[in-house]
Amino acid sequence: MERRHFVTALAAGLGAFPLAGRAAGLTETDAAAGVRAALERGAVAAVGLLGRNDGFLGNPKVRIPLPGALDDAASMLRAAGQGRRLDELVTAMNRAAEAAVPEARLLLVNAARSISVEDALKIVRGGDTSVTDFFARKTREPLGLKFLPIVTRATEKVKLAERYNAVAGKAMGFGLVRKEDANVQQYVTAKALDGLYLMIGEEEKKIRADPVGTGSAILRKVFSL
Repeated sequence: MERRHFVTALAAGLGAFPLAGRAAGLTETDAAAGVRAALERGAVAAVGLLGRNDGFLGNPKVRIPLPGALDDAASMLRAAGQGRRLDELVTAMNRAAEAAVPEARLLLVNAARSISVEDALKIVRGGDTSVTDFFARKTREPLGLKFLPIVTRATEKVKLAERYNAVAGKAMGFGLVRKEDANVQQYVTAKALDGLYLMIGEEEKKIRADPVGTGSAILRKVFSL
């Protein structure tokens, strides 16, 4: 794509650059550098928010609830005196996610730094969820492999998790439990990744809304009105 066409398309995608103004000075290098900086900043901020004590448990946006089948039975189990065990499992699941998320930092940063000009253009054209979509597409599978052992070690300490897996696994065979809810460790891993990408997306929205406030010259140049 010729540079003039690239800049015109980028301006249209962001809705941010009048052609006679700032867009005229924006190069492919600027655009790619700005998107890389936004991706890296969003990833590092999200990992910092979630990968600490109460990063998941204390945040209602990402707090991991009991798996669907167990959540449905929670009232009955609490009435039967199992409330403490349920609470222990919820805490263990969220602590597991908090322990796993720091493992994402290096992989996310490397993904951000290796982005191509073509991917950068897709991201700026993609709207508010484009960062989330990019990271999920590039990193969800390898991060899932990193998260699962950490989550497994954390939840193994709670006997209710093992019992749930045994019962839910059988129930899944009869179509009574969804596959994604049949194993606590896999469930928590998926929810941890969902929460991570959600928070990366929120960081991106902040950058787009106030690029000047980031203090970054390249983010201001690429994302400012």
